[in-house]
Amino acid sequence: MHFVNAKGILSAGNGMNIYRGCTHGCIYCDARSDCYGFTHSFEDIEVKQNAPELLEKALRSKRLRCMIGTGAMCDPYMHCENQLRLTRKCNEIIDKYGFGLAIQTKSANVLRDIDLFKSINCQSKCVVQMTLTTFDEELCKILEPNVSTTKERFDALMTLKENGIPTVVWLSPILPFINDTEENLRGILDYCIKAEVKGIICFGMGVTLRDGDREYFYNALDKHFPGVKAKYQKKYGNAYELLSDNQAKLNKIFKAECEKHGIMSDINECFSYLREFPEKYEQTSFF
Repeated sequence: MHFVNAKGILSAGNGMNIYRGCTHGCIYCDARSDCYGFTHSFEDIEVKQNAPELLEKALRSKRLRCMIGTGAMCDPYMHCENQLRLTRKCNEIIDKYGFGLAIQTKSANVLRDIDLFKSINCQSKCVVQMTLTTFDEELCKILEPNVSTTKERFDALMTLKENGIPTVVWLSPILPFINDTEENLRGILDYCIKAEVKGIICFGMGVTLRDGDREYFYNALDKHFPGVKAKYQKKYGNAYELLSDNQAKLNKIFKAECEKHGIMSDINECFSYLREFPEKYEQTSFF
């Protein structure tokens, strides 16, 4: 990893990324795509070492409190966070100034900060988002080799539920010829139902591939799934959106189960929920 001093930390939509790059090794990761302009190895994590100072300055000057999002591009609980604790420090600042938090991860290490999530949720709102890709634990270790398994993430979701922290699951990606099965979908949905998640974000039963990401993914297919790359190339060419042949059937199951169990499945509704700051706390900051 290497350290930089960033000029700013919050986007126009109040999102932040403390790290740039990742060590989780997910074979399908869109953040590897050339369009994001990485000038260093993806595994050589760029650390915005002044993130807490920048965040405190930004929140102190905001007139109205709002939700702060993190984890959209790079996981806030990747391996270096265990040592650096910058995500922890930023969560402390969000708690200190009474803002809300919508945090996204694939790591069960998110539970380290559950004390802060409970504090934030008491005074405003905290939502933990967890990505679930495959119900099969052995397959998970291939697709997402250096991060918590699906079962470990489910256990984290259960702990968050028991502590009153609302959760949202990202059901992504569904990889054609690999995990685009009814068995996989129902396994993940069963976890979501048991964990009483508020919503499930699913952009479709498929995956997206761009230059940079595609090459890394195809290399992984050659290593772990002999013959599958040829199927991708024949069916999809260099397409950006790769939808499963099973998408109609899987979408029907997904919608029906979410409706049956009162889980939000509309993407716009889910994102509105993540952005919505509780009305009773929409007031001028005193800091």
